[in-house]
Amino acid sequence: MFLHLGRNVVVPKEDIIAILGVRTAQADATKEFMEIAGDEGFIKKIYKKNKEKSIVITTRNIYMSPISCSTLKKRAERITSL
Repeated sequence: MFLHLGRNVVVPKEDIIAILGVRTAQADATKEFMEIAGDEGFIKKIYKKNKEKSIVITTRNIYMSPISCSTLKKRAERITSL
């Protein structure tokens, strides 16, 4: 199954490693991780300016999504129950 992350981007659910709230990015370890990922070109921004709400880490990329992590969680759970 797939999970819609916003702005016509979908990823296979089995590729998702973690879904984090943007506020989590305030931690030093997360900042460092995101900085390195950005330098290496793994971050894909799929939001309008200053509207990012969650960070979705997959096996291939990291997506900055305009959809909250709680909404993404609900979508993932709903897909599983179908």
